[in-house]
Amino acid sequence: MITLTRTDSSNPDFVALVKLLDDYLAEKDGREHDFYNQFNTIVKLNNVVVCSENGVPLACGAIKEFDQDSMEVKRMFTKLDSRGKGLASRVLSELEQWAAELGYKDCVLETGKRQLEAVALYKKKGYSIIPNYAQYIGIENSVCFRKVLK
Repeated sequence: MITLTRTDSSNPDFVALVKLLDDYLAEKDGREHDFYNQFNTIVKLNNVVVCSENGVPLACGAIKEFDQDSMEVKRMFTKLDSRGKGLASRVLSELEQWAAELGYKDCVLETGKRQLEAVALYKKKGYSIIPNYAQYIGIENSVCFRKVLK
């Protein structure tokens, strides 16, 4: 059975999944990893979703306030052997719903152009490419997205 748990960044399953994410990104991003890593701290993330199957954590994501109207999607990850089951899509939908419940109008996010599965997921889920924002302005490997919440 698939369960989605709303929690925060102190959740040990989230912490373990983020460790796997960081290892994965260090390999994918190579020398650029340190640049991105400085913006991906999980300290004090109050809105985290962990997706589990039969009690085993397989995927996660988080949102944090970007501005008064927007939440930023952070730390999306699905274990490699659990991809293709729609888990990331379920986590993202739950995060979007949570953001809407909190009164936010949209979600923004940044991902790397080399993260082909992530780019495809965000496009499939209705995100539109926007100009790179904040610390990602001028970063060649970054692509930023926005989705208006219903």
